[in-house]
Amino acid sequence: MSGEGKRGDWSSLKLPRFSSTLLKGQKNDYNDAEAIAEAALRPNLHFVREKTQNELDLQACHRVRDRLVSRRTATINQIRAFLIEQGIAVRTGARALRNSLFEILKNRADEISSRMSNLIVGLYEDWLWLDERIETITGEIEEISRQEANCQRLMSIPGVGPLISTGMVAAIGAGDAFERGRDFGAWLGLVPRQYSTGGKTILGRISKHGSRHLRTLFIQAAKVILMRPQNWERYSFGPWLKAAAERLHHNKLATALANKLARIAWSVLRYGKKFDSQDREALAV
Repeated sequence: MSGEGKRGDWSSLKLPRFSSTLLKGQKNDYNDAEAIAEAALRPNLHFVREKTQNELDLQACHRVRDRLVSRRTATINQIRAFLIEQGIAVRTGARALRNSLFEILKNRADEISSRMSNLIVGLYEDWLWLDERIETITGEIEEISRQEANCQRLMSIPGVGPLISTGMVAAIGAGDAFERGRDFGAWLGLVPRQYSTGGKTILGRISKHGSRHLRTLFIQAAKVILMRPQNWERYSFGPWLKAAAERLHHNKLATALANKLARIAWSVLRYGKKFDSQDREALAV
């Protein structure tokens, strides 16, 4: 109970799940309420403040944008599927498909029926509309990041931009729900899943608990940093990153770096100081 209680908002607390062991008798509304009330009185259960209206609005922007991005990906995949059914394969990448789509429809007009061609054109128009909606919401998020002081401090961290900074502020506010950076990393699901027994510690894959959206953004930021090894020396975690790159697989290295970035981000947010690329004490949190 204590591990989960330190990990963020009510959506991740899942109080009914923790109170199920305290349920007396059969399941009904009265017994459920009594078990929840008893679980809430436990001293090691941590609660967090309610989100402000601005945080709720910002969180809604991220959720809508994430849904639109998923719909755009589904639309692009459906266009590719229809073309493959016609025996036409296009190299990977949205730009390649966009640049060659109408040329394909023109050159293969004798192979593709007019009905199929109209369906594909309609999907392309949906694609353009989704692009416009995503750009509009992204612009709103970027505008908020320029006005929010916490977001400005977070964006001083390598790889952290408007999406991560605003997503983090919307998810955890000032970060006071966590006692330390490693608790935030655990809430994001960036730490190994543990199954230990008999004094033997067994670590598996990352737990993937908490916010999937925010975890994905941090891993993407880590991969961007890994693409530019010439810049590693500029960061305080450069020596650690160089040593880790020699012994870890690329995906494991990206996950480890994402965890480190998340811990640094929590420290910046919690203590209200910008990230100093040469401040090695910041990594001790």
